[in-house]
Amino acid sequence: MRITWLGHSAFRLEFADKVVLIDPFLTGNPGFSGEGEAASAGTTHILITHGHSDHIGDTIDIAKRTGAKVVANFEICMWLANRGVSSIDPMNSGGTTDQGGFQVTMVRADHSSTMIDGEVFTPMGNPHGLIVTAPGEPTVYHMGDTDLFMEMELIQELHRPDILMVPIGDRFTMGAERTAFAVKRFFTPKAVIPCHFGSFPIIAQNADGFVAAMEGSGVQVITPHVGTAVTIRAD
Repeated sequence: MRITWLGHSAFRLEFADKVVLIDPFLTGNPGFSGEGEAASAGTTHILITHGHSDHIGDTIDIAKRTGAKVVANFEICMWLANRGVSSIDPMNSGGTTDQGGFQVTMVRADHSSTMIDGEVFTPMGNPHGLIVTAPGEPTVYHMGDTDLFMEMELIQELHRPDILMVPIGDRFTMGAERTAFAVKRFFTPKAVIPCHFGSFPIIAQNADGFVAAMEGSGVQVITPHVGTAVTIRAD
């Protein structure tokens, strides 16, 4: 699997004949320095963890331009459909959907999920983490925006993720030390990729604290660089 960080919590996954974007916040993302059309070229699916603007991001534009299917909770899918997105696949907490070559499972996240448009606040359903599984590929767990919670132990037992994408920015999510504690306490991944940092000035600007907190854990920490792909194999 080829994984490219696009800044903040946005990732591009490439495997088999799929190009999957997670939380494609590109326009207005201070941490993204590339071209939106290039970063989203060939997209087949868009997965959304929750309904904040820095996670829904460019979903409408990318979905209309590429025809990508959007996988999100029911409320987000209906919100997108009302804005002209035609290919949607609604789901919700605990559900698994077959996307033709891979599966998506929605798991708990402790956060909020509201779209704010001026003085209008639109509830966007529950926030989630996402489990992505595909034959012959490493299992990915994108935590979304969250705090730690004890049921992470069950997520490990049920899904055994190989790759963790974890928020470390603090203030709106776990911070570096808290995230490292969650990884070491609950999971046995092949690799962990920090995210939700280095974008807005009120969250952590780098991953140094997380890297330091993970020292001695035996887990490979991949500190991502925007636009630079890494390849991780299942074996």
